[in-house]
Amino acid sequence: MRIRNMLAAAVCVLATAGCGGQVASAMTAGAGQTACAMSQLKVALTNTGAVAGQAGGYLRFTNDSHAICSLSGWPVVSGVTASGRATTFRHARSAMYGAWRYSAPLPALTLRPGASGYAVIAADDLPAGTQTSCPAPDVRLRVAAPGSKKSILISAWLPGARSYLPTCRSISGAETAETSAITTLARTGRATSREPAVIRGAVALSR
Repeated sequence: MRIRNMLAAAVCVLATAGCGGQVASAMTAGAGQTACAMSQLKVALTNTGAVAGQAGGYLRFTNDSHAICSLSGWPVVSGVTASGRATTFRHARSAMYGAWRYSAPLPALTLRPGASGYAVIAADDLPAGTQTSCPAPDVRLRVAAPGSKKSILISAWLPGARSYLPTCRSISGAETAETSAITTLARTGRATSREPAVIRGAVALSR
Protein backbone atom coordinates (compact mmCIF):
# COMPACT_ATOMS: atom_id res chain seq x y z
CA MET A 1 0.00 0.00 0.00
CA ARG A 2 1.41 3.34 -1.00
CA ILE A 3 2.35 5.56 1.89
CA ARG A 4 1.05 9.10 1.48
CA ASN A 5 3.22 11.98 2.51
CA MET A 6 1.25 14.84 3.99
CA LEU A 7 2.10 18.49 3.57
CA ALA A 8 4.05 18.48 6.81
CA ALA A 9 6.50 16.08 5.22
CA ALA A 10 6.74 18.36 2.20
CA VAL A 11 7.75 21.23 4.46
CA CYS A 12 10.52 19.10 5.94
CA VAL A 13 11.92 18.34 2.51
CA LEU A 14 11.94 22.00 1.55
CA ALA A 15 13.74 22.88 4.74
CA THR A 16 16.58 20.48 3.95
CA ALA A 17 18.95 19.66 1.12
CA GLY A 18 16.07 17.91 -0.69
CA CYS A 19 15.03 21.35 -1.86
CA GLY A 20 18.40 22.24 -3.25
CA GLY A 21 20.96 22.64 -0.49
CA GLN A 22 22.03 26.27 -0.53
CA VAL A 23 19.39 28.98 -0.38
CA ALA A 24 19.76 31.68 -3.02
CA SER A 25 17.55 34.71 -3.52
CA ALA A 26 15.16 35.20 -6.42
CA MET A 27 14.31 38.82 -7.20
CA THR A 28 11.77 40.51 -9.43
CA ALA A 29 13.07 40.95 -12.96
CA GLY A 30 14.11 44.41 -14.08
CA ALA A 31 13.64 45.84 -17.54
CA GLY A 32 16.04 44.44 -20.10
CA GLN A 33 16.87 41.25 -18.22
CA THR A 34 17.63 38.34 -20.55
CA ALA A 35 15.25 35.39 -20.28
CA CYS A 36 16.87 32.22 -18.97
CA ALA A 37 17.73 29.76 -21.73
CA MET A 38 17.43 26.03 -21.09
CA SER A 39 21.20 25.79 -21.49
CA GLN A 40 21.52 28.00 -18.39
CA LEU A 41 19.12 26.03 -16.25
CA LYS A 42 19.38 22.89 -14.18
CA VAL A 43 15.93 21.34 -13.74
CA ALA A 44 15.04 18.90 -10.97
CA LEU A 45 11.85 17.45 -9.49
CA THR A 46 11.89 18.05 -5.74
CA ASN A 47 9.63 17.97 -2.72
CA THR A 48 7.55 15.10 -4.05
CA GLY A 49 4.64 13.48 -2.26
CA ALA A 50 0.89 12.95 -2.22
CA VAL A 51 -1.90 14.68 -0.33
CA ALA A 52 -5.68 15.02 -0.56
CA GLY A 53 -6.08 13.05 -3.78
CA GLN A 54 -3.16 14.61 -5.64
CA ALA A 55 0.45 13.56 -6.16
CA GLY A 56 3.20 15.77 -7.44
CA GLY A 57 6.21 17.87 -6.62
CA TYR A 58 8.09 21.07 -7.38
CA LEU A 59 10.01 21.61 -10.59
CA ARG A 60 13.08 23.56 -9.53
CA PHE A 61 14.71 25.75 -12.21
CA THR A 62 18.19 26.69 -10.99
CA ASN A 63 20.42 29.20 -12.77
CA ASP A 64 23.46 27.01 -13.40
CA SER A 65 25.31 29.66 -15.40
CA HIS A 66 27.54 32.58 -14.41
CA ALA A 67 25.11 35.22 -15.75
CA ILE A 68 21.93 36.71 -14.31
CA CYS A 69 18.74 35.79 -16.20
CA SER A 70 15.00 35.98 -15.67
CA LEU A 71 12.02 33.62 -15.61
CA SER A 72 8.36 34.54 -15.88
CA GLY A 73 5.21 32.74 -16.95
CA TRP A 74 4.26 29.12 -17.43
CA PRO A 75 6.76 26.35 -18.14
CA VAL A 76 5.73 23.85 -20.82
CA VAL A 77 5.48 20.44 -19.18
CA SER A 78 4.43 17.16 -20.77
CA GLY A 79 4.11 13.76 -19.14
CA VAL A 80 5.37 10.76 -21.10
CA THR A 81 4.27 7.20 -20.38
CA ALA A 82 6.43 4.11 -20.83
CA SER A 83 4.72 3.51 -24.18
CA GLY A 84 5.63 7.01 -25.36
CA ARG A 85 2.22 8.65 -25.02
CA ALA A 86 2.72 12.34 -24.25
CA THR A 87 0.23 14.69 -22.63
CA THR A 88 0.78 18.41 -22.14
CA PHE A 89 -0.06 19.65 -18.66
CA ARG A 90 -2.76 22.29 -18.35
CA HIS A 91 -2.15 25.61 -16.60
CA ALA A 92 -3.24 25.37 -12.98
CA ARG A 93 -5.17 28.10 -11.24
CA SER A 94 -4.63 26.48 -7.86
CA ALA A 95 -3.04 23.29 -6.56
CA MET A 96 -3.97 21.30 -3.49
CA TYR A 97 -0.44 19.94 -3.59
CA GLY A 98 1.89 22.82 -2.78
CA ALA A 99 -0.94 25.14 -1.69
CA TRP A 100 -0.24 27.40 -4.71
CA ARG A 101 -2.81 29.81 -6.14
CA TYR A 102 -2.71 31.91 -9.28
CA SER A 103 -2.61 35.65 -8.74
CA ALA A 104 -1.95 38.43 -11.22
CA PRO A 105 0.47 39.73 -12.16
CA LEU A 106 2.67 36.69 -12.37
CA PRO A 107 6.06 37.30 -10.72
CA ALA A 108 9.04 37.89 -12.98
CA LEU A 109 12.06 36.44 -11.25
CA THR A 110 15.63 37.58 -11.72
CA LEU A 111 17.83 34.58 -10.97
CA ARG A 112 21.35 35.23 -9.84
CA PRO A 113 23.77 32.34 -10.43
CA GLY A 114 22.69 29.55 -8.09
CA ALA A 115 19.20 30.97 -7.47
CA SER A 116 16.03 29.05 -8.31
CA GLY A 117 12.45 29.51 -9.42
CA TYR A 118 9.78 26.86 -8.90
CA ALA A 119 6.67 25.45 -10.56
CA VAL A 120 4.26 23.11 -8.79
CA ILE A 121 3.14 20.08 -10.79
CA ALA A 122 0.38 17.75 -9.67
CA ALA A 123 -2.15 15.20 -10.89
CA ASP A 124 -5.04 13.31 -9.35
CA ASP A 125 -3.90 9.96 -7.99
CA LEU A 126 -7.22 8.21 -7.35
CA PRO A 127 -9.88 6.90 -9.76
CA ALA A 128 -12.90 9.21 -9.93
CA GLY A 129 -16.58 8.36 -10.10
CA THR A 130 -17.22 4.89 -11.52
CA GLN A 131 -13.61 4.48 -12.69
CA THR A 132 -11.84 1.60 -10.99
CA SER A 133 -8.29 2.29 -12.09
CA CYS A 134 -6.06 4.96 -13.58
CA PRO A 135 -4.18 4.85 -16.90
CA ALA A 136 -0.48 4.03 -16.98
CA PRO A 137 1.55 6.68 -15.13
CA ASP A 138 3.96 9.15 -16.63
CA VAL A 139 7.51 7.88 -16.26
CA ARG A 140 9.22 10.95 -17.71
CA LEU A 141 8.59 14.66 -17.89
CA ARG A 142 9.49 16.85 -20.84
CA VAL A 143 10.15 20.33 -19.48
CA ALA A 144 10.79 23.66 -21.19
CA ALA A 145 11.28 27.00 -19.47
CA PRO A 146 8.76 29.75 -20.31
CA GLY A 147 9.34 30.96 -23.87
CA SER A 148 11.98 28.33 -24.62
CA LYS A 149 11.88 26.20 -27.77
CA LYS A 150 14.22 23.65 -26.22
CA SER A 151 13.25 21.08 -23.62
CA ILE A 152 14.78 18.35 -21.51
CA LEU A 153 13.57 14.98 -20.26
CA ILE A 154 13.68 14.13 -16.57
CA SER A 155 12.32 11.25 -14.53
CA ALA A 156 8.72 11.49 -13.30
CA TRP A 157 9.46 9.28 -10.29
CA LEU A 158 8.05 10.71 -7.04
CA PRO A 159 10.16 9.37 -4.15
CA GLY A 160 7.81 10.94 -1.61
CA ALA A 161 4.83 9.04 -3.05
CA ARG A 162 6.80 5.93 -4.03
CA SER A 163 5.28 6.03 -7.50
CA TYR A 164 5.57 7.66 -10.89
CA LEU A 165 3.38 10.68 -11.57
CA PRO A 166 -0.20 9.38 -11.88
CA THR A 167 -2.45 10.06 -14.86
CA CYS A 168 -5.86 9.60 -13.25
CA ARG A 169 -8.78 11.28 -15.00
CA SER A 170 -11.53 13.47 -13.62
CA ILE A 171 -15.13 12.29 -13.38
CA SER A 172 -15.69 13.75 -16.85
CA GLY A 173 -12.69 11.82 -18.21
CA ALA A 174 -10.46 14.89 -18.57
CA GLU A 175 -6.71 14.88 -17.92
CA THR A 176 -5.82 16.23 -14.47
CA ALA A 177 -2.05 16.84 -14.73
CA GLU A 178 -1.25 20.53 -14.33
CA THR A 179 1.56 22.96 -13.68
CA SER A 180 1.69 26.27 -11.89
CA ALA A 181 3.45 29.33 -13.26
CA ILE A 182 7.04 30.05 -12.25
CA THR A 183 7.08 31.39 -8.72
CA THR A 184 9.31 31.88 -5.70
CA LEU A 185 9.50 29.34 -2.92
CA ALA A 186 7.86 31.90 -0.65
CA ARG A 187 4.75 32.02 -2.84
CA THR A 188 4.27 28.28 -2.55
CA GLY A 189 3.96 28.75 1.20
CA ARG A 190 7.00 26.56 1.77
CA ALA A 191 9.82 29.05 2.32
CA THR A 192 12.06 28.60 5.32
CA SER A 193 12.65 31.41 7.78
CA ARG A 194 16.13 31.92 6.31
CA GLU A 195 15.08 32.43 2.72
CA PRO A 196 14.68 35.99 1.45
CA ALA A 197 11.73 36.51 -0.88
CA VAL A 198 11.79 39.64 -3.01
CA ILE A 199 8.46 40.30 -4.72
CA ARG A 200 7.70 43.43 -6.78
CA GLY A 201 10.84 45.08 -5.45
CA ALA A 202 9.99 44.84 -1.75
CA VAL A 203 12.26 42.67 0.40
CA ALA A 204 10.55 40.47 2.97
CA LEU A 205 11.85 37.64 5.09
CA SER A 206 9.59 34.59 4.81
CA ARG A 207 8.33 33.27 8.11
